[in-house]
Amino acid sequence: MAPAMLGGKERSQCPACGFVLWRNPAPVGMALIEHESKLVLIRRSAAPLADYWAPPAGYVECGESVPAAVCREAREECGLEIELDGLIGVYSQADVDVLIVAYRAHSCGGALLAGDDASDARLFDAMELPQQQPPGEGTATDNWFYGVVIDTIAHWRRAAAPTKT
Repeated sequence: MAPAMLGGKERSQCPACGFVLWRNPAPVGMALIEHESKLVLIRRSAAPLADYWAPPAGYVECGESVPAAVCREAREECGLEIELDGLIGVYSQADVDVLIVAYRAHSCGGALLAGDDASDARLFDAMELPQQQPPGEGTATDNWFYGVVIDTIAHWRRAAAPTKT
């Protein structure tokens, strides 16, 4: 592989056959799950944001759709079967190698239990969400992911807030 200018950017290209190594962000699916009228959060056991509370999330595997990956990750990380209720948003940042697709969801089976990549799983109501400081010495991915977690939880909190009449 050798550096080559393609499409206005430097990329790695094989001088013998012309193969280009494209660097694309890996898709991650995230679920803000409502269970028993509360939000499900897991305490992450690995980077990024190890030991932080976050919604279940994980990489989309080849051969599955983003919605299927979100449901699989929920089952693996918190033991719940879920149904998706709608898209919250798509999050990306130029210096981070992932793209997060976040959904609202509700549980429809299973039992809350910390699983793969989670050291704990708990329910939080809108007024008792964990207060977490931004990662001080974290990587660009840690800091970006922290912002995504804060934004998506705020979205859930607004949706869960009782309406005034």
